[in-house]
Amino acid sequence: YFKDCGDNCPVQSVSWNDIQGFINKLNQKTGKNYRLPTEAEWEYAARSGGKSEKYSGTSNESELSDYAWYTDNSGNKTHPVGQKKPNGLGIYDMSGNVWEWVNDWYGSDYYKNSPKDNPKGANSGSYRVHCGGSWVNGARNSRTALRFRFYPDDWLINFGFRLVLPAK
Repeated sequence: YFKDCGDNCPVQSVSWNDIQGFINKLNQKTGKNYRLPTEAEWEYAARSGGKSEKYSGTSNESELSDYAWYTDNSGNKTHPVGQKKPNGLGIYDMSGNVWEWVNDWYGSDYYKNSPKDNPKGANSGSYRVHCGGSWVNGARNSRTALRFRFYPDDWLINFGFRLVLPAK
């Protein structure tokens, strides 16, 4: 959508189902096992390894512009990855730029009764989860703990993704 962004911009305008097709082709081509992170993995990484960070890299809203592209500084568009500060794990753009789909089904009360360590998300549902906020959202919607739900076929221009590759 943002053709002037260049080659290092996040993928956007994709549905959860689109991403699954991409992952299948990527894994066939590379022989690896890429996947979307679970919501718990995503949040752990966004919080710099499980710290109590409100945003990825900071808890101070006055510092959010140092770490994220969001409505206050984005100019209403995505930006190349890595132009802001990384979080404590060295990961860029987990708050802002584009919403990131995760693997989980949405369960409104799943985390009330989920395993404490490495929960995998609800077993089924109608909606999938995405996290992190985007260039069009304010600070409130860029928080690490915030999650939204959409149907797996839904897409908007600010929906993107991040892949993980399990360690061997």
